[in-house]
Amino acid sequence: MSDRTSYPRLPRSERLAGSPVERRAGQWWLVSDTGSILATNPTFTGELDRFATAMAAAERDVARLRHEQAATREKGR
Repeated sequence: MSDRTSYPRLPRSERLAGSPVERRAGQWWLVSDTGSILATNPTFTGELDRFATAMAAAERDVARLRHEQAATREKGR
């Protein structure tokens, strides 16, 4: 089932790790240039939730490390 008119496509940055998966209004969608399909399998969507949580944690850790590195460089000047 395609739902291109009800849900605008999210910016690429809101896709899950550059994959053809998007979260819209609390639901996971598989997307392509030709349309979208709602992901309804609870095992699959549960894995997507866990992966998205892990990606967000990794992004926070990378941001923290970059901030710490920048602070260290500033102290060294």
